[in-house]
Formats: sequence, C-alpha cells, structure tokens
Amino acid sequence: MINENEIQVFIDACKHYFTTISDREVKVRPPYLIDIDELPANDYMGIIGVSGNRKGCVYFSSPKAMLRHLLLSLGEDVATAELMRDLVGEVANTLSGNARTSFGAEFMISVPVVVEGKPESIHLPKHLKAFMIPLMWQSYTASLVVCLE
Repeated sequence: MINENEIQVFIDACKHYFTTISDREVKVRPPYLIDIDELPANDYMGIIGVSGNRKGCVYFSSPKAMLRHLLLSLGEDVATAELMRDLVGEVANTLSGNARTSFGAEFMISVPVVVEGKPESIHLPKHLKAFMIPLMWQSYTASLVVCLE
C-alpha cells in the first residue's frame, strides 16, 4: 500500500503543476483514505493506469468550470469540450509523470483515458486502498485519487 511519503510526492506534483500553469496556487487539503465504492467523480476525469513495480491507477477529477477557467488562464480564447478533455488528460499525465521521477523507471504509466460526464461507478481492484487528495484552485474543488499497490 502507498505510504505517507509517497502521497507527498503526489501533493508536491499538484503544487508544482498549478504553480507552473497559473498565477494562483492550489490549496491541497489533507489526503485521506476513501472507500473504493465511493470514489469521487466530477464532470471530467483523466485516468492513468500504473504498471511495473507498482500497480493501480491515478486519476484527476475536475468540474467543467475549473477546466474552463484553467484553459482561459492558459491563454485559450474558447474552452471547448475537446480542449477540456485534453486538459484533464494532460493534468493526470503530468502529475503521474512527475511522480514517476520519484518512483523510478519501473513506475510505468499509461496514456490517459479521459471520461466525460460523471460515471455511475468507478471500479478499482477490491484489494487496493485509495487515497483522495482534495484540491482547491480559485473557488473550484477537484480531486486526485491515488490507488496503488
């Protein structure tokens, strides 16, 4: 199971990402263990599969309004659904990629799978624990969920 130091890797990746793309920092609330039957889902999700020396997934879940605001802050004139899908996948990929730097080359990540709309359910292996890292940017709330062996 993932430990506190490893969760900190993801927290640091979140802080670095939002500082890099925005003039507003992200506020990270304390992470906590969640029931895999009650995983958070917003309007868009970027999901990264993890294999190699660790197995599981990392996903970033965001409301549409937050992605729209992020796109505008990045200089996009119009925040289309296609751009929002690209952005949520990019965020998930970047955060997982930054974690890969700490976990090593055997921490292999997939290309992002993007889900638009709130899925009725998200299925993760029952034997794994999932940690939710709540993120606040501007007035928006998003989540980074880390579920790794």
